Amino acid sequence: MWCLIAAESAIFTIFLVAYLFYIGKSQTGPQPANVLHAPIFYTVCLLASSLTVHVAVRRLAAGEGAAFGRWWLATILLGGTFLFGTAREWKHLIAVDGLTIGANLFGTTYYSLVGLHGFHVTMGLIALTIVATFYFAGRLGREHSERLAVLSMYWHFVDGVWVVVFTVVYVIGV
Repeated sequence: MWCLIAAESAIFTIFLVAYLFYIGKSQTGPQPANVLHAPIFYTVCLLASSLTVHVAVRRLAAGEGAAFGRWWLATILLGGTFLFGTAREWKHLIAVDGLTIGANLFGTTYYSLVGLHGFHVTMGLIALTIVATFYFAGRLGREHSERLAVLSMYWHFVDGVWVVVFTVVYVIGV
């Protein structure tokens, strides 16, 4: 997992540098300050999911299966809410503001960076949902808590990356 996180960090770094390099280079089309609105609620949901996944793994390690299930489902719900917020933002940017991936350099780098993060959230949600399926099938126990701790590392990574992406896109880049 550490190797995956290191490789993914390198990829995100490249996308972040490209985004920062191209800020303000677009001569036409929507600009960040005109169309971006910080998704505070959805960010809080994603960051809260780091806490819920941590608590879920701790509950499973303690042999508290029912508590694990509740916290795990809360993680999925919070991550899903974040993705919903991203989709909602993109719909508005495209339909109302006319910002598409081909509109200008800002559109290209914005959708590439935020889309890369969204892809990672989606993959994490798929993994979390598979684990939930095993839980509801009665095939998950205390002995699996170390493996789920590794999956939670990935989820924490995705949340940590969002802190950086949020800062670059919605704070520095506007």
